[in-house]
Amino acid sequence: MKFNAVQLVQCWPHPSRPRPIVIIGAGDIVRDAHLPAYRQAGFPVAGVFDLRREVAEARAKEFRLPRVFDSVADAIAVPNAIFDLGVPPKSQEAALESLPDRAAVLSQKPMGNSLEMAKRIVAICERKQLRAAVNFQFRFCPSMLAIHDLVKRGELGDLVEIEVRLNVATPWKTFPFLLSESRVEIQIHTVHYLDTIRMLLGEPSRVFARTVKHPHFPKLASTRSSIILDYGDMIRCCLSINHCHPFGPRHEAATIRVEGTEGCASATIGALIDYPRGQPDRLEVFTRSQKEWVEIPLIGRWFPDAFIGTMSNLQRFVAGEDAALVSPVTDALQTMKLVEACYVSDARGGINLESIK
Repeated sequence: MKFNAVQLVQCWPHPSRPRPIVIIGAGDIVRDAHLPAYRQAGFPVAGVFDLRREVAEARAKEFRLPRVFDSVADAIAVPNAIFDLGVPPKSQEAALESLPDRAAVLSQKPMGNSLEMAKRIVAICERKQLRAAVNFQFRFCPSMLAIHDLVKRGELGDLVEIEVRLNVATPWKTFPFLLSESRVEIQIHTVHYLDTIRMLLGEPSRVFARTVKHPHFPKLASTRSSIILDYGDMIRCCLSINHCHPFGPRHEAATIRVEGTEGCASATIGALIDYPRGQPDRLEVFTRSQKEWVEIPLIGRWFPDAFIGTMSNLQRFVAGEDAALVSPVTDALQTMKLVEACYVSDARGGINLESIK
């Protein structure tokens, strides 16, 4: 049997009757991913609010949105709305507090800028009875959904390896807001891979991590990481992340390999190679049913397709079409705990060779 895009799950079902989306915070990620995703999916956007009105007006003009809200109070007054929070991590608590009780909300990742803030966010959502999901959208990439489907079908057997390898040139100068952050690489970027690994393997028992700077970007807290997640004696899970490869695209790489006892899947994250132009995502698999490598035709890519998935799941959950949220705040808290464990491991350091006699 040959696997193809029809047989493997690559997208989340759309809601049958999507509710209007109200966007609060209209920065670059909203321009580059959220709004293109909703336009592609045909989801109604009721309007947008941003503290910088000129930014909100630019988004409304580009995407032909019906309204720019004058205030948060105007934005939250839209009946039956789904709220999409595109605010920075430090502003998420205040944004969630401003929403009506029992509102449905999709909040930007990461969930706050620290584990303590993440815990407070969960407490706010529970107190206000918010139906809240976090936009850990990498889980919803066509390639990641397909790999998850392969795992559930048993086509890879028992998982024994997950390896994430990035060797890319991220244009850090285009993200000046990161200069003030004390945590960058793991919390802002690699959190996606840690979250998706949790989806596939669950919680690791231990974490070993080191995250470092680069001489070309000395003002950034970190731009490269090495991480090992301990899942016992039969599973090897490691991440090698370098965002500072300045020597052209020839040897750039952005791959995730998921290997089992009976099969293997290798995904290429095209958006990260030769960024921002990027390349198509790719997925090659060797399965129990077909013991040869084949390339799966993908029906989309990380940006913007995965953002359709997170909103679809929330919309369907609110409508009773999905039984559960894929990334509720309680699950996102576990991802933030894993991020925290990486930073604690980095701070504590390894074994000093001088101590070995």
